[in-house]
Amino acid sequence: MSHSGQCLCGAIKYELAGEPNTVALCHCRDCQRAAGAPAVSWAMFPESTLTVTQGTPRTINSSGAAMRSFCADCGSGLFYRNATFLPGIVDVQTATLDAPDALPPSVQIQVAERLGWMQHMHELPAFARFPD
Repeated sequence: MSHSGQCLCGAIKYELAGEPNTVALCHCRDCQRAAGAPAVSWAMFPESTLTVTQGTPRTINSSGAAMRSFCADCGSGLFYRNATFLPGIVDVQTATLDAPDALPPSVQIQVAERLGWMQHMHELPAFARFPD
């Protein structure tokens, strides 16, 4: 199976071949700050399965051996690499996939840094769009 995705503005497009090793919802503080969100869902693929088909992501060293790639035009986070802890692996932000529901998380990681209120999100009222 293959997967495709892009950044918000469409300047960066990519394709992935095969299935991920795992899909995880990460609660670490670095992910929170990088995404401006309480958690980020990542699909872990062998680096060789990723092809950037349009554009060139910008990559920064976010901490130690952690390299985060994003669209320099719209700021969408795309990829994460860490040669020390995950050699030969690229993590892809699943929300940037064209079909993000195809790869639901199967595990939560870095829960030691999870925001306290995230534990109770399922208890909040939910609206299909905006409340009246």
